[in-house]
Amino acid sequence: MDHKFWSGKRVLVTGHTGFKGAWLTMWLHSMGAKVYGYALKPPTVPSLFTDCRLDKLCSSTIGDIRDLKKLSACVKKARPEVIFHMAAQPLVLESYKNPVYTYEVNVIGTANLLEAVRAVDGVKAVVCITTDKCYENNEWHWGYRENDRLGGFDPYSNSKACSELVVSAYRNSFFNPADFKKHGVALASVRAGNVIGGGDWADCRLIPDCVRALLKGKVIEVRNPSSIRPWQHVLEPLSGYILLAEHMVRDGAPFGQAWNFGPNEGDAQPVENLVRKMCFLWGGGASYKVTGAKGPHEAKYLKLDISKARAELGWYPRWNVGQALEQVVRWALDYRMDSNTLHICLKQIKEYENADKN
Repeated sequence: MDHKFWSGKRVLVTGHTGFKGAWLTMWLHSMGAKVYGYALKPPTVPSLFTDCRLDKLCSSTIGDIRDLKKLSACVKKARPEVIFHMAAQPLVLESYKNPVYTYEVNVIGTANLLEAVRAVDGVKAVVCITTDKCYENNEWHWGYRENDRLGGFDPYSNSKACSELVVSAYRNSFFNPADFKKHGVALASVRAGNVIGGGDWADCRLIPDCVRALLKGKVIEVRNPSSIRPWQHVLEPLSGYILLAEHMVRDGAPFGQAWNFGPNEGDAQPVENLVRKMCFLWGGGASYKVTGAKGPHEAKYLKLDISKARAELGWYPRWNVGQALEQVVRWALDYRMDSNTLHICLKQIKEYENADKN
């Protein structure tokens, strides 16, 4: 990440009140960017956005991504050079409960954002964040590449595949690389693995459930112990998004593509391995039990191929899954003892920036 590049840059982050959005907002602000945010109110209590008082670090607009008029007004006010589109309904289980809302937010919301971009001048890079789950999951043992077929079993995953199609259609129709000199906008989509990190308080997600149980001294309940996911610390994909945006602004259309930012292959591990390691790191007799509770369909095996990001961006994962879990546990222990959550997060960002290649 080039701190000088971001100094003074006008950046819009949609979804800035969420877990990933809050971390990204902090990171961009720490590098000197002028950050604007557009999102609903923080989705959880507690929330990283509130605990870090990020409304003091950015120009925050509380609004619904489905509200094109309000969103367009925010984009015009921000006059951003770079946009990170993170506003989404991000939970698989919630998508089973509210599928129409999930599609409205994840699909129409993306179209609204790109429509707002069409109506302003000066935007150079738009990075639309989707998910590793946007691929049609065949449960195979190798990683998905950016040109593999999109799909998605559940409404959440499928809505993200639809969002990818919206990005592709707008790139072809309105931000075509062949016409880059006319419109000047590079448009990319990015797909990350299962992110973990301090400050994620979402319901029905493995690491937040573990942290809540550990902080309360309760036994962790595990629903799908054998499910394999590409686990990575939240700062890993965010570093990829930031690096990609730098290339998009400097070099334009060639970087307006789909990109995977996942962990190394060995970090795609079963759920039970993570929980066992987390209990060990926490100490104090921390334990877990497999409940066997049945829920809606969830993919059992999923990995990403990150060869493209390595070769063309020079991006690589800096923390393996063990180091990522250590950072999560350290964050939670520090959070329990220290009221300055922003300081805790900025310290971890600095540690990540200084980390050597694995």
